[in-house]
Amino acid sequence: QVQLVESGGGLVQPGGSLRLSCAVSGSIFSINSMGWYRQAPGKQRELVATMPSGGSTNYADSVKGRFTISRDNAKNTVYLQMNSLKPEDTAVYYCKSVITRVRGGPQYNYWGQGTQVTVSS
Repeated sequence: QVQLVESGGGLVQPGGSLRLSCAVSGSIFSINSMGWYRQAPGKQRELVATMPSGGSTNYADSVKGRFTISRDNAKNTVYLQMNSLKPEDTAVYYCKSVITRVRGGPQYNYWGQGTQVTVSS
Protein backbone atom coordinates (compact mmCIF):
# COMPACT_ATOMS: atom_id res chain seq x y z
CA GLN A 1 0.00 0.00 0.00
CA VAL A 2 1.23 3.50 -0.86
CA GLN A 3 0.20 6.56 1.09
CA LEU A 4 0.78 10.25 0.52
CA VAL A 5 0.30 12.34 3.65
CA GLU A 6 0.14 16.11 3.33
CA SER A 7 0.56 18.75 5.99
CA GLY A 8 1.11 22.47 6.37
CA GLY A 9 -2.10 24.03 5.16
CA GLY A 10 -4.03 26.66 7.06
CA LEU A 11 -5.26 30.22 7.18
CA VAL A 12 -2.85 33.02 6.31
CA GLN A 13 -3.18 36.71 5.58
CA PRO A 14 -2.44 38.10 2.12
CA GLY A 15 1.29 38.51 1.67
CA GLY A 16 2.02 35.72 4.11
CA SER A 17 3.77 32.40 3.66
CA LEU A 18 3.04 28.72 4.14
CA ARG A 19 5.04 25.57 3.56
CA LEU A 20 3.30 22.39 2.49
CA SER A 21 4.82 18.93 2.89
CA CYS A 22 3.88 15.61 1.37
CA ALA A 23 5.50 12.39 2.54
CA VAL A 24 5.26 9.16 0.57
CA SER A 25 5.24 5.89 2.47
CA GLY A 26 4.71 2.25 1.64
CA SER A 27 6.19 -0.37 -0.61
CA ILE A 28 7.81 1.41 -3.59
CA PHE A 29 10.73 0.92 -5.92
CA SER A 30 11.15 4.49 -7.13
CA ILE A 31 9.43 7.85 -7.11
CA ASN A 32 9.53 9.61 -10.44
CA SER A 33 7.79 12.95 -10.75
CA MET A 34 6.39 14.69 -7.67
CA GLY A 35 4.15 17.71 -7.79
CA TRP A 36 1.44 19.90 -6.40
CA TYR A 37 -2.00 20.68 -7.76
CA ARG A 38 -4.84 22.77 -6.40
CA GLN A 39 -8.58 23.02 -6.75
CA ALA A 40 -10.58 26.09 -5.83
CA PRO A 41 -14.35 25.94 -5.28
CA GLY A 42 -16.20 25.65 -8.57
CA LYS A 43 -13.00 25.24 -10.57
CA GLN A 44 -11.07 22.38 -12.08
CA ARG A 45 -7.96 21.01 -10.47
CA GLU A 46 -4.89 22.74 -11.87
CA LEU A 47 -1.17 22.18 -11.84
CA VAL A 48 0.82 24.33 -9.45
CA ALA A 49 4.34 22.90 -9.71
CA THR A 50 6.04 19.66 -10.64
CA MET A 51 9.53 18.28 -10.16
CA PRO A 52 10.80 15.18 -11.97
CA SER A 53 13.31 12.95 -10.24
CA GLY A 54 16.24 14.41 -12.09
CA GLY A 55 14.96 17.24 -14.18
CA SER A 56 13.94 20.82 -14.04
CA THR A 57 10.94 22.21 -12.24
CA ASN A 58 7.75 23.42 -13.85
CA TYR A 59 5.45 26.11 -12.45
CA ALA A 60 2.08 27.54 -13.32
CA ASP A 61 2.47 31.11 -14.53
CA SER A 62 0.28 32.34 -11.68
CA VAL A 63 2.76 31.16 -9.03
CA LYS A 64 6.13 31.75 -10.71
CA GLY A 65 8.42 33.81 -8.52
CA ARG A 66 6.28 33.21 -5.43
CA PHE A 67 6.20 29.42 -4.96
CA THR A 68 9.12 27.01 -4.81
CA ILE A 69 8.90 23.24 -5.08
CA SER A 70 11.62 21.03 -3.64
CA ARG A 71 12.05 17.41 -2.71
CA ASP A 72 14.07 15.34 -0.28
CA ASN A 73 14.61 12.00 -1.97
CA ALA A 74 16.02 10.43 1.18
CA LYS A 75 12.75 11.17 2.96
CA ASN A 76 10.46 10.59 -0.05
CA THR A 77 9.03 14.01 0.64
CA VAL A 78 8.08 16.94 -1.57
CA TYR A 79 7.62 20.49 -0.32
CA LEU A 80 5.91 23.61 -1.59
CA GLN A 81 7.11 26.90 -0.16
CA MET A 82 4.47 29.52 -0.84
CA ASN A 83 5.34 33.18 -0.38
CA SER A 84 3.49 36.41 -1.11
CA LEU A 85 0.21 34.55 -0.93
CA LYS A 86 -2.86 36.08 -2.52
CA PRO A 87 -6.58 35.46 -1.92
CA GLU A 88 -6.75 33.78 -5.33
CA ASP A 89 -4.33 31.13 -4.05
CA THR A 90 -7.12 29.85 -1.79
CA ALA A 91 -7.78 26.22 -2.67
CA VAL A 92 -7.36 22.65 -1.59
CA TYR A 93 -3.80 21.64 -2.44
CA TYR A 94 -3.04 18.07 -3.48
CA CYS A 95 0.29 16.38 -3.92
CA LYS A 96 0.77 13.81 -6.64
CA SER A 97 3.55 11.29 -7.10
CA VAL A 98 4.29 9.06 -10.05
CA ILE A 99 5.55 5.85 -8.51
CA THR A 100 7.01 2.56 -9.69
CA ARG A 101 6.29 -0.11 -7.11
CA VAL A 102 8.54 -2.89 -8.41
CA ARG A 103 11.64 -2.87 -10.64
CA GLY A 104 10.58 -2.83 -14.27
CA GLY A 105 6.96 -2.42 -13.34
CA PRO A 106 4.48 0.22 -14.53
CA GLN A 107 4.20 3.72 -13.17
CA TYR A 108 1.09 4.76 -11.27
CA ASN A 109 -0.25 8.12 -10.13
CA TYR A 110 -0.91 8.49 -6.43
CA TRP A 111 -2.65 11.46 -4.80
CA GLY A 112 -2.67 12.87 -1.32
CA GLN A 113 -5.88 13.61 0.56
CA GLY A 114 -5.56 17.37 0.10
CA THR A 115 -4.87 20.21 2.49
CA GLN A 116 -6.82 23.46 2.67
CA VAL A 117 -5.02 26.75 2.11
CA THR A 118 -7.05 29.88 2.80
CA VAL A 119 -5.64 33.34 2.15
CA SER A 120 -7.80 35.98 3.77
CA SER A 121 -7.58 39.03 5.97
